[in-house]
Amino acid sequence: MSLLNQGTSARTRGNGLKLCQGRVRLALRKYFFAEGVVGRWNGLPRAGGESPSLEGLKSRVEPVLRDLVELRMVSVRFMVGLEELQALFLPPERKRFYQNVSISQGEGGFEINLDHRKLKTPHAKLFTVPSEALAIAVATEWDSQKDTIKFYTMHLTTLCNTALDNPTQRNKTQLIGAAVKFLETDTVCYRVEEPAALAELQKNEWDPIVAWAEKRYNVAIGSSTSILGPNIPASTKETFVSHLASYNMWALQGIEYVITQLKSLILSMGLIDRHITVEKAVLLSRLEEEYQIQRWGNVEWAHDYDLCELRARAAAGTLFVHLCSESSTVKHKLLQD
Repeated sequence: MSLLNQGTSARTRGNGLKLCQGRVRLALRKYFFAEGVVGRWNGLPRAGGESPSLEGLKSRVEPVLRDLVELRMVSVRFMVGLEELQALFLPPERKRFYQNVSISQGEGGFEINLDHRKLKTPHAKLFTVPSEALAIAVATEWDSQKDTIKFYTMHLTTLCNTALDNPTQRNKTQLIGAAVKFLETDTVCYRVEEPAALAELQKNEWDPIVAWAEKRYNVAIGSSTSILGPNIPASTKETFVSHLASYNMWALQGIEYVITQLKSLILSMGLIDRHITVEKAVLLSRLEEEYQIQRWGNVEWAHDYDLCELRARAAAGTLFVHLCSESSTVKHKLLQD
């Protein structure tokens, strides 16, 4: 590449970053507004079996979708990577201020020590986890940080903070209700009629996991091509409520986290029950996107990053659930130099 082209490329990237910065902010504001609209619409009662008006929802959501598509096109055109876009909006990284990481057992569980400082949550609570295995995993996250602390890579720490601080102030019943509500919009229950190739792919890939869930929990789930989704029987929801009630509050935080990543209660339970792998669960949750990639090609920096990030989050959430279901009585310090 010539010096002229290099200079042009640099200016193009600089202009692209500035343009993307404004558009990302606008798109995110509109996106979260639309999410709120969808959430309120989903929560409306359906008297007499009739659904609320779709036209009002459609008129508000369509412009948001157009903005998000345009944003992706602008990002590709100006050669702006996802990591660069993230850097515009993520909090600044903090320099690593500690040398050693260790764990110790206190009255309320296991604590994380950064040198001689006890780790605390964003709400200034003592960072205490219920099991030694989880403490070791969290300590490993902190010990893996290099010159700067990249909080957005520390999924287990984030989940622990959420469980300890409970920023939304929800109880166990509310957490279970939020998880079961995902059945109404579960990814694997929404099917397309066309294109025929995608419909066939969904049938071949999603039917087995739905059949597994129906057999595993002795429930009826089904699928639908309607925008309203399948009509999930009340008995099915009650069964999942009873099953989730067997988990403690910490594990439920992890389950909800996995569900929100995969947009599917069924895939999440299959993953947590070790019926499918993380790679398989993520593939099934992105089935339509993978179909489009196979047909139209892959945007390397975008699709590859999204795939790896989703795998990391799903794996961390699943590990969190299992580690929160274990107990430990070890009292000595670990991970100490």
